[in-house]
This record gives sequence, structure tokens and C-alpha cells, in this order.
Amino acid sequence: MRAILLAGGLSLIFTLLGTRVAIRVLTTKGYGQLIRDDGPTTHHTKRGTPTMGGLVIILSVVLAYFSAKLITRDTPSWSALLLLFLLVGLGTVGFLDDYIKIAMQRSLGLRSKAKMAGQVTVAVIFGALALTRPDGRGQTPASLHLSFIRDFDAFTLPAVVVVLLILVMISGASNAVNLTDGLDGLATGTSTMVFAAYTLVNIWQNNQWCALNQGNKCYDVRDPLDLAAIAAALTGACFGFLWWNASPAKIFMGDTGSLALGGALAGLAILTRTEFLLAILGGLFVIITMSVILQVGYFKLSGGKRIFRMAPLQHHFELKGWAEITIVIRFWIITGICVAAGLGIFYAEWVAGV
Repeated sequence: MRAILLAGGLSLIFTLLGTRVAIRVLTTKGYGQLIRDDGPTTHHTKRGTPTMGGLVIILSVVLAYFSAKLITRDTPSWSALLLLFLLVGLGTVGFLDDYIKIAMQRSLGLRSKAKMAGQVTVAVIFGALALTRPDGRGQTPASLHLSFIRDFDAFTLPAVVVVLLILVMISGASNAVNLTDGLDGLATGTSTMVFAAYTLVNIWQNNQWCALNQGNKCYDVRDPLDLAAIAAALTGACFGFLWWNASPAKIFMGDTGSLALGGALAGLAILTRTEFLLAILGGLFVIITMSVILQVGYFKLSGGKRIFRMAPLQHHFELKGWAEITIVIRFWIITGICVAAGLGIFYAEWVAGV
């Protein structure tokens, strides 16, 4: 438990102080955000705001986690190392995307195929390694079963199929957070709440862990307490970054942050055996992603007609005249409801003993 508190607290301090330094350095180097010409005109005032702030989030999480382990004299678990690999790996893909935008002075960075190739490579490596190195109870970080709150044990999937499903989940989650990151503080605040939820889920799973408490209600996962430390570090990092990213934002996380955070969310869901529960906890990410899918699909099928004035969904409300801060706060409220519902379902399942 000390490691969880240390990781969360240190990560919060690192981002609060580190982001201020990053703003000064990035501004000096001229690493500012480029704005799409076809986006809401109100965004043009944000041109030049420092981007790639996700670097601070990633570094803070990594430093906070290993500092906490060093202070508590505990050994990092295989699950935690895999989750950090996923965070850093997808953050690297996002960093390349952001850097090319700045270097080439264009609103599009990596080509779509190159960006997807990077995401696929990181996700496949993570998926393959997550099925290795079982602990003393035979538990690997990832499972060969689908899961909601626990594994569905009715059938076992081939390892290749599991890796492909992990790939789909990681790509979907990372792109979902990337789509949400369109307004000041929106993705950061939403991610803070979902990571906080996973901190609680991991702590509860550890308290009812099959390695410690046998019974039909115990959770058969691996390394829940260590995953809680990283979830707490991610919560603290996002919370600290929000101080500078709230409207009017002094810095943006960029693809560096959004791809990394989305990947971390998927990784936590996979490693905690709560894959389908993520769709509830991260309901806002699902809604925003679906708005893009519906918009594109309807546009192609109807010969150029649109459902929304603009996608993703937050820009639709901007074009309807909603103030940016109003949209962000209302979307945070939706996230809070989704998180409350997800945690409620998670706890209700344990009470029912299903």
C-alpha cells in the first residue's frame, strides 16, 4: 500500500513541477501545436501552444513507480514492467507523430500506415510477452479467456487469437483517447477518473486475491497490488498535468500522451481481467469514437450527408455554440457517471458472488 501512495504522490509532484519546465523549454524551441484549418475557428487562437506534454506524463509515471519500488525495497513485477513497456512504446509512436508535425510544419504527422505499424508492433510484443512467465500459481499477466469482471472460463482461446484481440483492444483504446483529446483538459480529466477507478479495482482485487484468500469470490489475477501502483502513478500524473492543461491550456499532451494513456487503459483492462468493463468505465471514449464511426459511415452511405456538424462529438457541440469549458465539464460529468456505474457493477458482482 505504501508503494501505491508513493507512486501516486510522487507522480503528481513530478508533473506539477516538470510540466512547468517543459512549457518553458518547448516554448523556447518553438515546439507549438499546429491547428487543422477545417476545425472550429475558435481553435485558431491555440496555434503555437506547446505540445508533446505527454512526455512529462510518461516520464513522471516511470520515475514515480521505480522510486516507489526503490523506497519500499520491492521488486517490480512482470505485469508492471509490461504495462510500462506499453505506455512508453505507444508514447514513442505518438512522439514521432508530434515531432514530424512540428518539424514539417503540417497538421498531420506520421503517415497513417506508419503510425498503425508502430501501434501494431508495440501491441503484438506486449500481447505475446503477456502470455509468458507464469507465476507459482500458473497465472500469466494476460489470460487465454475473454473477461468482463472475471475470466469467462467456458472456453479457452488459442494464443494467436488472444494476441490479435489484444492488438485490437490496444489500438482501439489508444485511438479513442487520441480522438477525445480535442479540447483543453478533456482527455486529461477523463483519463484521471478512469485511472483512479482502476486503482480502486486493483486494490480490491489484491484484498480478495486468490493467492491470499481462497474462495469463490477471489480474483484469479497476477500482481494486482503492483498494477495498482502504476494506476495510481497514472492518476497522479494526469491530475498534475491537468493543472497546466485546463482551459486555457498552457500545454497539450499531443499524440505522445494520448496514445500512451489509451494504451495504458487497455493494458490495465487486459491485465486485471476486466476487458469489457473498460467499455463502461471509459464510456465517454466509446461515445466519442462511435460518433466518428457513425459520421464516416453515414457520410459514405448517404453520398455526402452528415449526422453531426463535425466529428468527434465534442466539435459538434462547439459548432452548435457551446462554450469549450461547458463541453469539457459536461463530458467530465458523463465520465463520472460511467466510472460510478462501472465500479458499482464491479462491486455488485463481488457481493452477489456470481
